[in-house]
Amino acid sequence: MTRSLRILEAVAQQQPVTVGELAKHFGIPKSTVQRTLVTLHEAGWLRASRGDTTRWEIGARVLAVRPAALQGASLFAAAREPMVRLRDVVNETIHLAVPDGLQCMVVVDRVDSDRAVRTFHQIGDTSPLHATAAGRAVLAHLSAGEVNELVARGLESYSPTTVTDPDELRAELGQVRRDGYAVNRNQYRADVCAVAAPILEADGTPLAAVAVSMPDSRFAPERLPELGRLVSETAAEITARRLG
Repeated sequence: MTRSLRILEAVAQQQPVTVGELAKHFGIPKSTVQRTLVTLHEAGWLRASRGDTTRWEIGARVLAVRPAALQGASLFAAAREPMVRLRDVVNETIHLAVPDGLQCMVVVDRVDSDRAVRTFHQIGDTSPLHATAAGRAVLAHLSAGEVNELVARGLESYSPTTVTDPDELRAELGQVRRDGYAVNRNQYRADVCAVAAPILEADGTPLAAVAVSMPDSRFAPERLPELGRLVSETAAEITARRLG
């Protein structure tokens, strides 16, 4: 266990890092390092780098169990106040989610509504990219090659309204880019709707997504332009706070 934690810490400090580099760092066989990396990967703590699959980096699930000290990290520090303000305006639950590669979105922060009936996702909950507003907000800003890779794995259906046709998904991602936000109406969980916008790096790479989530009973299509504007402005503020 101690060795696994030390390797996890080393990956966090040196990412993206190879098996050979870690073996040299610790003075242990490559086979030992490889077994530990695979175990941590299967548990969701590590992932292969998308840029170079021979290198390893931290998985998004690490963020879901962050200690209180990590609240000062740039994403959380930048996002918290804008999320609270958005919650105060719409009085619905606000989620912050990050992509774990192309595997899933991971909820890493939440600001709750005070309504008796509200949506709820635990910190650390995961969801598919293609079936959620937060996921499609991120997908819309990934490369065509990455979208093709996700599509090639198959688009699982979670409800009668889940988009499972590749062409339909690509068309919807184009709409997300034009609108600046993504919409989910019961596509993943029954009776759960959301509107989400991406939080971007300086080069346009999606880092995370912020979402307004609500029960279907309170989802009003005529409010979409307003909700889309509010969540897009919140995402843009978080992006600016991080980069500024």
